[in-house]
Amino acid sequence: MYEAMATVIGTVVTHPVKRDLTNGEQVVTFRMASNSRRLDPATGEWVDSGTLYLTISCWRRLVTGVDASIRRGDPIVVYGQLRSHEYRSKDGVERRDLEMRASALGPDLARCTAQPIRRTEAGRSFGPSNLAPNTCDRSSAEDCARVDGDGLAEGATTMPSAPARINESAPVDA
Repeated sequence: MYEAMATVIGTVVTHPVKRDLTNGEQVVTFRMASNSRRLDPATGEWVDSGTLYLTISCWRRLVTGVDASIRRGDPIVVYGQLRSHEYRSKDGVERRDLEMRASALGPDLARCTAQPIRRTEAGRSFGPSNLAPNTCDRSSAEDCARVDGDGLAEGATTMPSAPARINESAPVDA
């Protein structure tokens, strides 16, 4: 089978839904939107050129992380296999839906901050125990989000910057 692998940057537009399948596997699915923007040279303003909607499905190891981390309105980057799903709707119309089976998924750090919590094979996690929610800047894809005067979503807080790394290869006096 032909595999079309792609990376898509966009915004989660539906609440992710986790389902248990009859074979014991789990899957998380949701819809995302990706807006194409360009600078209009005549007006000097950014113009949306169209929106691509995708159904994203997450399997195996992605299920736990996506279910715990991703919510509607979150900016994300997804890498995976594109598939076209053709079907007939209830009213008899032929339809086509573009789907992506995700191999990797994460927050778009150009539009938000995130504090990773690393998982181990035993299921324990390592990371800060008192995490603040991820924060996102407002973008054209998130016009429906409520934002207060300082640019943060309602109830959100900012995450502290990561500490600067100490140069471990500093010269040693002999």
